[in-house]
Amino acid sequence: MRIIIVGCGKVGAALAEQLSAEGHDLTLVDLSERRLGELTDMLDVASVAGSGTSYHVLKEAGVKETDLLIAATTHDEINLLSCLIASRASGCHTIARVRDPEYVSEIGFIRDELGLSMIINPELSTARVVSRLIRFPSAIGVNTFAKGRIELLDIRVPAGSRLEGMAVCEVNPKLSANALICMVQREGQTYIPNGDFILRSGDNITVIIPPREQERFFQTIGVPNDRIGSAMLIGGGKISYFLAKMLLASGISVKIIENRLDRCELLSDLLPNATIIHGDGTDRDLLEEEGLSSCEAFAALTGMDEENILLSLHAGRHSKAKLFTKVNRVNFEEIISSLPIGTIIRPKQTTAELISQYIRAMQNSMGSNIETLHQLGGGAEALEFRVAAHDLTGVPLQDMPIRPGVLLCCINRRGKRIIPRGKDELREGDTVIVVSTHKGMNDLQDIFRSEEMPK
Repeated sequence: MRIIIVGCGKVGAALAEQLSAEGHDLTLVDLSERRLGELTDMLDVASVAGSGTSYHVLKEAGVKETDLLIAATTHDEINLLSCLIASRASGCHTIARVRDPEYVSEIGFIRDELGLSMIINPELSTARVVSRLIRFPSAIGVNTFAKGRIELLDIRVPAGSRLEGMAVCEVNPKLSANALICMVQREGQTYIPNGDFILRSGDNITVIIPPREQERFFQTIGVPNDRIGSAMLIGGGKISYFLAKMLLASGISVKIIENRLDRCELLSDLLPNATIIHGDGTDRDLLEEEGLSSCEAFAALTGMDEENILLSLHAGRHSKAKLFTKVNRVNFEEIISSLPIGTIIRPKQTTAELISQYIRAMQNSMGSNIETLHQLGGGAEALEFRVAAHDLTGVPLQDMPIRPGVLLCCINRRGKRIIPRGKDELREGDTVIVVSTHKGMNDLQDIFRSEEMPK
């Protein structure tokens, strides 16, 4: 697919790297020739120096022949104008990065009136991720499907858990549960487990559990699931604003510590029910004075990765709070992920994931469109496909030639969740959730062994 990326900052560069690796034909547009040079030396991409709001620059970049333009500069208005020009010039699909909270309530109107395909607010999307995790304090990851009806929960198996030493096929009979273990991550390896797979303490498992059974399942396997009632956020940026608004709406008390007085005053106006503290979030005495030891969720959301990591390390030593740490850079990722800093939040990754989901849907050739896409740990993906009318409908799952490393883990049929068994069949209009260690699947047909694909 031919794609133009306008803006080669952190988000644009991350997108370029991911989309280039997936084999797309990319052209980068940016005012900085130095930045373009760095990326063209590193990636197999073309580039044009200039403004994304210039028709002549976009024409030189090949906008008339492009399939998709992504505008990811740091200026919302430039992104919107770039997309508008591209859409009028060639009728291509367009995606705009829009960050200003003032636009949030108007995103639908702006998208429709300007003819945009998609508008992404990275901070709002990231806040939604953290908000879901705070709702599930026992989970280290939550991915939603079927418009929020189905949730994949990532859980770490604690020492002494009843799951320790248990085969996957024994979990439901022995625990009287209706859970499906979709994926296991262990010592850097990712597994799509079969029934004989033996679970160990320290495993990170991805599981689907009906909502009404989640609390009992957590208790049974020895994972505490007490509801979180208070959260402390360090840094008063856009993510903190959106997150605080969501948490307050769900009845969780919120305290924000921010070192810029003008920002504190603005947050006090925007979030009258939150406690806004003007101070240095790295001041240990201030943290203790404001109740670090008793807070139940702690999110380090400043603009500095190193500061966030140190804050979470400190909070982990002086409280029992569930920790969230914002990290922008991916350097030393293996080291960072091994630190006891809770859930690592990466806004760039969230943005790239949403855009990748849209591109996969555009590429689809058979109508089994990707509804939702989540990147899981260890290089695995969870995808939700809509089932179209062709030969794979009406066939028992046990008779389908499904590839190794692929698991059909849930069927959503008109709002009803079905944990699939061998005799279950897919029907037109269903959405099916697939977890796979094979990256780059675009169509439901990709779950089959190529030599045995249904005709």
